[in-house]
Amino acid sequence: MKMIERAAEIAGAWAAVSPKTRAEVITGVADALDAAGTSLIEIADAETKLGTKRLTGELARTTFQMRLLAAESGSYYDVRIDRADPSWPPGPRPELRRYRTAVGPVLVFAASNFPFAFSVAGGDTASAWVAGCSVVVKAHPGHPELSRRTASIIEDALGRWGALLGLIEGEAAGVEALRHPAIAAAAFTGSVAGGLALARIAAERPVPIPFHGELGSVNPVIVLPGAARTRADELAAGYAGSLTMGNGQFCTNPGLVFAPSSSPFVDLVAERLRGIPATPFLNDRIASGFHTGAERLTAIPGVREVVSGAGARLLEIDLADFVPDVAEECFGPLGVIVRYSRLSDVLPVLAALPGQLTTTVHAQPEEASDVEALRPVLAGRSGRILWGGWPTGVAVTAAMQHGGPFPATTSPASTSVGTAAVERFLRPVSYQDWPSQLLPEPLRDDNPWNVPQGFS
Repeated sequence: MKMIERAAEIAGAWAAVSPKTRAEVITGVADALDAAGTSLIEIADAETKLGTKRLTGELARTTFQMRLLAAESGSYYDVRIDRADPSWPPGPRPELRRYRTAVGPVLVFAASNFPFAFSVAGGDTASAWVAGCSVVVKAHPGHPELSRRTASIIEDALGRWGALLGLIEGEAAGVEALRHPAIAAAAFTGSVAGGLALARIAAERPVPIPFHGELGSVNPVIVLPGAARTRADELAAGYAGSLTMGNGQFCTNPGLVFAPSSSPFVDLVAERLRGIPATPFLNDRIASGFHTGAERLTAIPGVREVVSGAGARLLEIDLADFVPDVAEECFGPLGVIVRYSRLSDVLPVLAALPGQLTTTVHAQPEEASDVEALRPVLAGRSGRILWGGWPTGVAVTAAMQHGGPFPATTSPASTSVGTAAVERFLRPVSYQDWPSQLLPEPLRDDNPWNVPQGFS
């Protein structure tokens, strides 16, 4: 595949450039995308129906994260230097210098629900570039014209580095690219079924490669009795807004809530949802999948439908009737509220849930002892734990963890948002007893980009 061959040819040169040069090139791409913002947003709205307000904010987030990642490009080397020490126990230690370098060309599978931030110019592409990797993007069929236009703007902005981005289209082309021996890693955001199919291909190659997939999550919310008693109306309004944001087409959509049976929370949420108008889905396939998933959940014994036929659907079930199928993701504005009598009965159910991107707790200060019992359970099931608030909205920053235990992701140790996302596309290499002048520049004593760690 010519696109991948181009990416492989340029990969070594790009990995060797200084962080300053890398940052300048990537920042130039961000500037070019901002300059073309009006036309890009117009194309995106025509293809996704997400609205110009939402898309304007998303493009700003996309170029912001490019600049943020590029600004810290030197820090990702994580240089560690251990000087030679003949008295080191249990035996003499040679001089060792370790750093992280690019894995090689990366294949990115674009997502449907974020046509900027998780697509051609999204966080996966920016993370790979900052790590020193070239990128081939498999465009999402939900916004093909936007993908082509974005790729064209990027290639022009890259100038002599134009081969750092290649665009391919079609499911067959994506699979062929994933099997190409030059591809060293892949990133994916999408469905569980699609992600697992691609993960198997990555694992079954003659030379397996890392596959960083973000798959599915219902992002459980636990409302403790004190919070439900004192803030029921506030929580209902917050939940209804989060559930329907972007028509529920977010990977952090809170699809599962545990609330006390004695609380009016369900009725209050239902009242709010009935007043929210329906908005379009990204495409017919997602709309069909949502309705099929909603009917499947509604058919589970014990599930009662509270709101249907409006912009969102709301189901409820008693904790005694809860079964694992209730926790399956239904991509769109559908919420399931699980009514419980005792919080202690919720803990084993939470512990048995599949991995999640997020979990959220709503509690009062006097419920601290209950939260202490809850916290380790939630930490074991998710990558981000919220105190109050709602999980929709993911800050692009250093401490963000957007990932979680399987099946939320295939790589629980990594994140696809924030500066740590770059680590997915780096691998460590140690040099032992090498002459200084022959070392890669980041490992030399005059390395200007960070302070080495290690034993001197």
